[in-house]
Amino acid sequence: MATVLSVSGSPSASSRTGRLLRHLDQRLTALGHQVVPLDVRTIPAEALLGADFRHPAIVEATELFARADGVVVGTPVYKASYSGVLKALLDLLPQYALTGKTVLPLATGGSTAHVLAIDYALRPVLNSMGAAHIVQGWFTLDKDITAHDDGTVTVAPAATEALTQVVDQFSAALVRTPYLAAAS
Repeated sequence: MATVLSVSGSPSASSRTGRLLRHLDQRLTALGHQVVPLDVRTIPAEALLGADFRHPAIVEATELFARADGVVVGTPVYKASYSGVLKALLDLLPQYALTGKTVLPLATGGSTAHVLAIDYALRPVLNSMGAAHIVQGWFTLDKDITAHDDGTVTVAPAATEALTQVVDQFSAALVRTPYLAAAS
């Protein structure tokens, strides 16, 4: 099926956001997609903050975006917006790095006060980067994600149901997008 780049914009190695994404990667794999994880925090800070477009890690990340059919972008919400480390990466990608791609925006946070961060902070940036289709995103409360010592995660039943729906919609859109592009 499709190649999906699953991007965690969390600066923390033990973040609920990253663990949730890896959990959702399993669902996408079960649906027949090839999933490539990218944890932005593993890109050297000097490359991100120094805007070193030629740094091998930035070149590799750019190539991962180019090869993907779809992109899942997950971020914790800080001060009503997506993470700074995610912004640093998005700033270094080509202007239209998402052209022709289906994108699923996801966010996590401590309060429902941040739920609009997807639509008012993240979605406009993804749209400006040329995404062909941005599917309905989802905000998950931190309290609904339980990270275990073994690296696994448990998601509250209501959140699991909602996340399953958005991931399945993303998967269906990935399957349809090549046909829509060919018809135009």
